[in-house]
Amino acid sequence: MIILVDFGSQTTHLIARRIKELGSEILIVTPDEAMEKAKGARGIILSGSPAGVYEEDSPTIDKKIFELGIPILGICYGQHLMCQLLGGEVVLGNKKEYGPAILNSEFRIQSSELLKNIPSGITAWMSHGDKVVKIPQGFETIAQTETIEHAVIENKNKKIYGIQFHPEVIHTEFGEQLLKNFLTIAGIKIKKQEINKEFVEDIIADIKDSVGSEKAICALSGGVDSSVAALLVYKAIGKNLISCYIDSGLMRDGETDILKQVFAKHYNMDIKIIDAKKEFLIALKGIVDPELKRKSIGKTFIEVFEKIAKESGAKLLVQGTIYPDVIESAGSKYAHKIKSHHNVGGLPEDMKLILIEPLRQFYKDEVRKIGQILGLPKEIISRQPFPGPGLAVRIIGDVTESKLEVLRKADKIIQEETEKEDLYKNLWQIFAVFTGIKTTGVRGDNRAYGETIAIRAIESQDTMSANFAKLPWELLDKISTRIVNEIKEVNRVVYDITNKPPATMEWE
Repeated sequence: MIILVDFGSQTTHLIARRIKELGSEILIVTPDEAMEKAKGARGIILSGSPAGVYEEDSPTIDKKIFELGIPILGICYGQHLMCQLLGGEVVLGNKKEYGPAILNSEFRIQSSELLKNIPSGITAWMSHGDKVVKIPQGFETIAQTETIEHAVIENKNKKIYGIQFHPEVIHTEFGEQLLKNFLTIAGIKIKKQEINKEFVEDIIADIKDSVGSEKAICALSGGVDSSVAALLVYKAIGKNLISCYIDSGLMRDGETDILKQVFAKHYNMDIKIIDAKKEFLIALKGIVDPELKRKSIGKTFIEVFEKIAKESGAKLLVQGTIYPDVIESAGSKYAHKIKSHHNVGGLPEDMKLILIEPLRQFYKDEVRKIGQILGLPKEIISRQPFPGPGLAVRIIGDVTESKLEVLRKADKIIQEETEKEDLYKNLWQIFAVFTGIKTTGVRGDNRAYGETIAIRAIESQDTMSANFAKLPWELLDKISTRIVNEIKEVNRVVYDITNKPPATMEWE
């Protein structure tokens, strides 16, 4: 077993996932539990954190943990805390660093077990504002970057290691190899684990045992997450599941038709379609702040579901919440909230329904694998992620029916042109954003003052990190031309070239 001490990092669960994929059991613990839980563990990993070690009330651990004789790997904040507790020094950096850095390890005095089979010059992913300026006694520096003098440090005798970057994200080259090396140092045999039919059957059995004979309502949206969650629960409790699609007026073009076709045709599931456009527009009227939007949408969804539950006698609510939703909504003790997801941080505290979230511990690519095993058709499995609050969080500013119509048209053009070029399937997401910025343009010989639409296209595997997609200029040209020609309210189109981090997938 590996113990993972969670200091509030957005990628704590991603670290755990990587370790599990390599065949080791892992337990996530709070800093207060670390000392007790570490006894008997093969290795300890200290996670990152949004805090700085020099801040008042920043999370910490008992320094005696470093005397247990157990291999320890500190990642980012974990490295900083290790250095501070053992006599090193950490300071606020000259600038925050988010993104790739080249890791130079050619100068290391002797070979390191942690960097075994990892060449010098790899790209490592940074996300920090602090740095180590003095390492503790007994440690040596074995890698650095252009801006970070102590990017990798180790105490070889005690098998204690600290790294400034994040090996768990896919952007770090040889990141998996580094984690493999640490597990090997900890005496753990590497054995890759896969999601298979037996694994999925266990999930269904767990749901069946948990729900029993109770009735449940499922929040079905047509996206891959809610579709997989719905099918898992349907296979567990059958007709006791009441699947509901709430047409909030915030959905993409043709969403309702796709949903009816797939679930009625393939699974004979009875789906209630509720027209709640008016309720959502009223709830969103005049709201500009993204957090308030999400909370208002979450509250309205629950109000509609509670009404259905009262009529049907259901006590449970099934949602397609996945782990990135949870962690971005500050799902652990020391995490900082990035944004409330309408189905996590946006839920009202006095909600009467009991939540069932069978996918809460999974990432999107894992959810797709589960869907494939369940036999979901390709048109659902391959669908790009769509935010729970819908187009409301792709409109900067207040949400109105006219803005939704403009955005829906622009988004449809983007989807059509991307599919024509056979690029849609290679992208994690591509969509339009109504920026709320008006600019001057020319239509014919007349001055125009119209809206600006942004295009966001990204490549990712697990949503915790992403690169903007380098789309062909010819495609962007076609999309831009169609949008400004076919949507009279729009006279400018821009392209978002920001990675995650520092940006998020959505604009809000």
